[in-house]
Amino acid sequence: MNISMRFISVTASVLALATLTACVAPAPVYQTSRYPYQAPPRAIQYQEAAYVEYGHVANIEVLRSETAGVGTTGGGAIAGGLIGGVVGNQFGRGNGRAAATALGLVGGALLGNTIEAQQNGPRAYESYRVSVQTDRGGYRAFDVQNPGDLRIGDRVRIDNGHISRM
Repeated sequence: MNISMRFISVTASVLALATLTACVAPAPVYQTSRYPYQAPPRAIQYQEAAYVEYGHVANIEVLRSETAGVGTTGGGAIAGGLIGGVVGNQFGRGNGRAAATALGLVGGALLGNTIEAQQNGPRAYESYRVSVQTDRGGYRAFDVQNPGDLRIGDRVRIDNGHISRM
């Protein structure tokens, strides 16, 4: 009986080991001929030549974007409540002190939550899209933080992707 139990135990162990090794993913293959790793070379390498174009500003439009806020985490309410409670505890005696402490806790928590909501709220950003009609008849658009002194109709120079007034 002892030999048959040992045989069953060994057989079960081997099957369990075989099942687990079947679940193991193979190791990834890395190309080690290059250090540090570089992407394989492309068949055709294209690099745009530097050149200068001329044209005039056809349009300037304001682009508005907004980031989503993250909301409140409760940290502002907790911090405000602690500070409000400490400040409220400085006033009054007896039951008056307890009431001032409670009022400071509640007021501080509300104020702290409001401040956190304002800090974590959505933000609005403005940038500008300057559209240029080139002398060749094409249109190019440039997204810039500030158009500076550019106005519609101004003559401009496009040098290596940068726009400047002439």
